[in-house]
Amino acid sequence: MPMDVSTSPTTGEIHTLLVANRGEIARRVFRTARALGLRTVAVHTDLDAAAPHVRDADVAVRVPSYLDVDAVVAAAVESGAQAVHPGYGFLSERAEFARAVEKAGLVFVGPPADVIEQMGRKDAAREIAVQAGVPVVPQGDTATPPLLVKAAAGGGGKGMRVVRDPAGLEEAKAAAAREALNAFGDDTLLIERYVERGRHIEVQVLADAHGSVIHLGERDCSTQRRHQKVIEEAPAPTLTTEQRELVTGSAVALARQVGYVNAGTVEFLLDETTGEAYFLEMNTRLQVEHPVTEAVTGLDLVALQLAVAGGRPLPIAQSDVRTDGHAIEVRVYAEDSFHGFLPQAGTATRVRWPTGARVDHALESGQVVSTAYDPMLAKIIVHGPDREAARRALVRALDETAVLGLTTNTGFLRVLAASEEFRDAAIDTAWLDRHDLPAPDPTLARQIAAHAVAERSRYADAGPFRADGFRLGGPPAPVVVPLDEPVTVGPLPPGVAERATVAIQGPRVEVVHEGQRFVFEPPDRVAGPHAHEGGGSVDAPMPGTVLEVRVAEGDDVAEGDVLGVMEAMKMEVSLKAPFAGRVTSVAAVVGAQVALGAELFAVEPAEAAEAAEAEEAAND
Repeated sequence: MPMDVSTSPTTGEIHTLLVANRGEIARRVFRTARALGLRTVAVHTDLDAAAPHVRDADVAVRVPSYLDVDAVVAAAVESGAQAVHPGYGFLSERAEFARAVEKAGLVFVGPPADVIEQMGRKDAAREIAVQAGVPVVPQGDTATPPLLVKAAAGGGGKGMRVVRDPAGLEEAKAAAAREALNAFGDDTLLIERYVERGRHIEVQVLADAHGSVIHLGERDCSTQRRHQKVIEEAPAPTLTTEQRELVTGSAVALARQVGYVNAGTVEFLLDETTGEAYFLEMNTRLQVEHPVTEAVTGLDLVALQLAVAGGRPLPIAQSDVRTDGHAIEVRVYAEDSFHGFLPQAGTATRVRWPTGARVDHALESGQVVSTAYDPMLAKIIVHGPDREAARRALVRALDETAVLGLTTNTGFLRVLAASEEFRDAAIDTAWLDRHDLPAPDPTLARQIAAHAVAERSRYADAGPFRADGFRLGGPPAPVVVPLDEPVTVGPLPPGVAERATVAIQGPRVEVVHEGQRFVFEPPDRVAGPHAHEGGGSVDAPMPGTVLEVRVAEGDDVAEGDVLGVMEAMKMEVSLKAPFAGRVTSVAAVVGAQVALGAELFAVEPAEAAEAAEAEEAAND
């Protein structure tokens, strides 16, 4: 359990705190701030005017963008805030923002601006690590792959390329440089040895302005896809005592070397082949996965951040830090994980979060999810006496999670958490890039849908539901369908308990079972971006922006020809002809915002086009 913040040290002269962020992290910081008796200020864009984080705060101020430094600082000054907490993402690791906050006479809840600047560059951070005696990834011999080409500025997997053949090095460098320049405004690159099978280990550090630097143990974030974390846990399940001492000691040494103050995370890559650990980078902010550290240490990291920001010494020494049990966190995203991880958007008609788990979220029933911001909707965190107990608790929590009206990655997370590989802690940083998880079989969900339709009157009689699935006088209201009676339903043996959340709206039935969302419409096909499979309609597989239109009405195309390109959340998707034929309509317009499932092109099969031509010629 998190530390009892009522006994936390006071936060100096901080009475009002502005959080320069949105979503679940803003709500999480507000939670601790309220417990400490602080007045809270939210910032929001027009799109977020009615968002949950806005309602949570005592005061809300509109800004044109969460990235507008001047507007955010002005909001802090005008609202009477003494301090600004940046959360993560947006401006959290922008040195110019920290300087602007301090220039306005306010407290920045984070490290000094010059430290953010130094540690924000991988090349500068590498030199500081070397000075601190911290092991770093060996520089790559360009003649001996595999190599990793990566941007010196920024992170998140942008500007990174793996090179396995020396002949492809120059092309990889050019591509990484272009991407880095576009993302960070800097095309400086590093070339290092690429570790084929590694584990991502990170250490939580805390430092005050009085010379104290401690660590709160380590986390394992190896379960990731394309350098984006999916599951995080604490403590790291595979570390030896020697490896643990190396990474925690190195993290503290690095923080001391750079003059760090406040909370930060030092990341390492553990080579599973050699057992060696190397410094990767330092994140100069609170991490998304900080709750797992809170769960095993019983400490409130935000309370500690605020105490340090208020000029207080750390209230704990290294000898006071204890770990209890095991904690695991998963990130719930608005994405279709089993169809290319495509971003999703729409209205979450009904949201049910699990009991018995910590859920940091900003998603409620009836809320509209757009692609304007990061697709992360929530974090589900579980804690148990050991790793297996925590893993089983995670599976149960994901079984209880249901988001209707919008596809999320919850079913994917459930499959992953229940897998033998995750159970055995055998997943390295590239495992998800080498393996495709099997999509859940829709058979049972279809049986559940049929059962619910057949029994809809019984569920309607039990509460304020009409037989068509609508709440009287309100929006569609799903029901929980318990299949725990000794009756065989499809493949279920008698006495097996299965539960699902079902919404019935006319002929359309939506089922969430084991976290996975299924939508059935006559003739029992799964709806969504693939509903027109086999037809000539080429629909938007995700909500986003049309970047290119490469064909015109009347053009002949071959199967697989690219008709256009669209983008959402920095992911580009090519829209291809489903078969050889003729383009009969083009609704896509460059620059236009399109909804999920919107028809963008239509293609007529070659045979039909030839028949139409023959008929036209005959009529002439």
